[in-house]
Amino acid sequence: MDRSKSIVRVSVIGILANLVLVAFKAVVGLVTGSIAVLLDAVNNLSDALSSVITIVATKLAGRAPDKKHPYGYGRIEHISSVLIAIIVLLAGFTSFQESLEKVLHPEEASYTAVSLLIIAAAVAVKFLLGRYVKAQGVKLNSESLVASGTDASFDSLISLSTLVAAGISLLFHWSVEGYLGVVISVVILKAGIEMLMGSLTSIIGERVDSELSLRLKQAVCSFPEVHGAYDLVLHSYGPEKLIGSVHVEVDDTMTARGIHALTRKISQKAYNEFGIILTVGIYASNTDDSGHGIRSAIQKLLPRYPAIRQIHGYYEDGDSVSFDMVVDFGVDAMQLRREFTEELTRQFPGHSFYVNIDTDFSD
Repeated sequence: MDRSKSIVRVSVIGILANLVLVAFKAVVGLVTGSIAVLLDAVNNLSDALSSVITIVATKLAGRAPDKKHPYGYGRIEHISSVLIAIIVLLAGFTSFQESLEKVLHPEEASYTAVSLLIIAAAVAVKFLLGRYVKAQGVKLNSESLVASGTDASFDSLISLSTLVAAGISLLFHWSVEGYLGVVISVVILKAGIEMLMGSLTSIIGERVDSELSLRLKQAVCSFPEVHGAYDLVLHSYGPEKLIGSVHVEVDDTMTARGIHALTRKISQKAYNEFGIILTVGIYASNTDDSGHGIRSAIQKLLPRYPAIRQIHGYYEDGDSVSFDMVVDFGVDAMQLRREFTEELTRQFPGHSFYVNIDTDFSD
């Protein structure tokens, strides 16, 4: 079964389970007059709606690329996560208003053994559902499923707190429903904000996962002709589509035919092992003795410039020296390059230095 069908199947299970919980909790809430149980039922209804959005988004994201959207529609899944987060926030805000009203005008709820048994069963169902959906979300790399699973697991704790409130009401005849509802609302709002921020981060574009970047660079460097891999940039166009580029350092004596064969093999390996469409650029490395003195001087200078993360792509051709300088975020890169170049020019007045500024995109 492919990823899209698996996500739909898990979402359908979530919808059915939540609708059953909504029905039982609504009945319990109306019979007992418990605002906390009613709010929990509303929350389950929003969970079911979230699963519907996940299904629709998965179907749309699975559409084939076309002329208007050549990278495909995979990012729709990130947008669906934003919609789910907004639904959670609306549910939390509404429940907060109603709970606050219950605090100001409290009414004692009336619980029965049957209603408490239903709530207890709901706790168990929601806990198991949450673990299942989240595990499937991690397995299928689905932000929406992970968010839904996390929310469901947390809902089980909220329902458990409802049981605690019921016990307090039965034992001490204290009405804590409104206060509990406020707590539930705050928890829902907090979860919604975290979900929204996580989804927006994915849409804006986040740093390449360190483990992935290191594994990919190791795969690229596994070819004997490659002396180093640099400037790895990956763009996500959905959970299953990464497109990017990398530069590799090879001997300056390598022929165009050899470079052509090598870059093809690297691209093929990246796609076969990681599913990544990778474009490969080339840095030439001096094979004679030129450049060792200046390169050594540059390495000795680096401790004086902590904002320079790395020097690579070094090549010396007569009096011309070129290299890339990876600069940390939050510094004036142009000013730093000017100062560093001036220092090198003072030490080696007969040479010209061409320094390209690189961004620290990946580890």
